Amino acid sequence: MIRYAISDPSILRFESLEEDLRRFFQKGATMILYRDKSNPFYEKNAGRFLEAIRRVAPSVKALLHGDPKLAAGLGANGVHLPSSRIEEVSEARSLGLYTIASAHNLQEALRAQELGADGVTLSPLFPSPGKGKALGVERFAQMVESLEIPVIALGGITDEQRIDRAMNVGAAGFASIRYFA
Repeated sequence: MIRYAISDPSILRFESLEEDLRRFFQKGATMILYRDKSNPFYEKNAGRFLEAIRRVAPSVKALLHGDPKLAAGLGANGVHLPSSRIEEVSEARSLGLYTIASAHNLQEALRAQELGADGVTLSPLFPSPGKGKALGVERFAQMVESLEIPVIALGGITDEQRIDRAMNVGAAGFASIRYFA
């Protein structure tokens, strides 16, 4: 099962970076994304993040958010593209990056698959602050059945019960900020 930790500035602090990362891994993270959309020092911090991952958990896939060239240049394992940048999946794959794309509907997920994404996060599965109307388990399951690539449940994944519900309808794993916090 994919256990995908998504960082957020509120739970990943650079003054205690390695300690914060260890907390993610204590909860079983197999992949981790450095995401801080509005940070003007993103590139510098991304480098620090990747160095810390290599020290703390070198077997964990480390992804950067939104920029395939930066991810490749800094030696990240992969990139997570927002739905607004799905068209960059092919570029990311050509750079040798493990590529996840965000999708919020079947059309976006199918487009990511067509372009060669390794997987998609499909969200929000459950209610999640600021993320719009939840897909719900039934609709999520229908979308999963329509796809050939791994689908990672995202949105409102806060406990083991919700993880189990996602896995029972075909998710390849889950992604979360709050579960790993």
